[in-house]
Amino acid sequence: MRKLSNRFWFAFHGWCSLPIWVLFCFICLTGTVATISHELTWLTNANSRALNPDNLPAKGTAELTEIVQQAHPTADISGVLQYEPYMISAVIFSDQNVPSAVAYVNQYTGEIQEVNQGITFTGFMRTLHGWLLFPWQHAYSIGYYLVSSMGFVLLGALVSGLMIYKNFWKSFTQPRIRFNQGAKTLLADLHRTAGVWSIWFMAIMSLTGLWYLVQGILMHADVEVEPHAPLVAISELPAQPAEKFPVSLAQALDTAKQLYPDFKPSYVGLPEHNRDNYHLYGSGANPFYDQYAYQVSVNPWSGNISHQLAPDSMDAVQTVMHVVDPLHYGTIGGIWTKIIWFLFGVLLTGMSITGFMMWSKRLIAVRKEAKTKASTAASKATTAGESL
Repeated sequence: MRKLSNRFWFAFHGWCSLPIWVLFCFICLTGTVATISHELTWLTNANSRALNPDNLPAKGTAELTEIVQQAHPTADISGVLQYEPYMISAVIFSDQNVPSAVAYVNQYTGEIQEVNQGITFTGFMRTLHGWLLFPWQHAYSIGYYLVSSMGFVLLGALVSGLMIYKNFWKSFTQPRIRFNQGAKTLLADLHRTAGVWSIWFMAIMSLTGLWYLVQGILMHADVEVEPHAPLVAISELPAQPAEKFPVSLAQALDTAKQLYPDFKPSYVGLPEHNRDNYHLYGSGANPFYDQYAYQVSVNPWSGNISHQLAPDSMDAVQTVMHVVDPLHYGTIGGIWTKIIWFLFGVLLTGMSITGFMMWSKRLIAVRKEAKTKASTAASKATTAGESL
């Protein structure tokens, strides 16, 4: 019975990887690169670096928008993205004959170092990994479901691998990698050792991936997990059109700071029309929540808060939604945890390759054995016929 059980788990483990090996490996690889996409952009594009040789204080988000507005007087600024301290701030705007552009502004010197009118490397890698560049229509993407469903595959491979590899915990203290017993043995040792050391990582990736699947289903079903800020009432609008809002972006940010003293803006959305609000998203002191965990919407006419959300006021579903990204992309501890996630992403990608190589070698061996048996049986039959 135990032998039959082991055979089942072994076959199940193989089928968790073999039929969709290329897709799974590709998703692992793109996710690994996406984890450090900001850092790769910093290395390859000097204009993305926020150098600060004079140790200047960082300028406020409102000041950055004013810098871009002065450089492009006819521009319509829609938002500002702020990243790690060593990265520039990205001011998103549109202008005459420019439907969408991103200004790379050094938040210390105030210099516009580049204006990008195409998709960024980080945006491309996150899109490629998240939904394989499949289009979105009717609130869903086939690619998104394909990627998130890999959580089942990874979870199945993890569970079946642990069932197959008895006493797996010995690999933590006594890892065995045999280099002198052939390629097959070496592949098996590398696969098992990497798998044991990656148990925690595979568990996180599979569970967060399955949550993304649930999140996609909720989105597709039009389930509102986080309510939107209400539109400004028509009665609050001035009788005569105004050239600008009486409440500035700087004042809206001050309101958010007073409400949440640890508020660090990550994305600031400016009103798109006269009934819209300032939408301020940011992070706080708790690194386990993502950069959008704190949300404040401010009425640009009155300065009142029309919507707010923080970790201490979230329900269970909202909490999970805002802790999944830091776990999936390894942003909990900044660049150091990103590096750890990157290294284990490389291991997971390598495991998918070695697993496929082991399974293919085994299939070839089984087919050769079956062919040999068939040939032997045919020879015996021929010999028996001739003897008659």
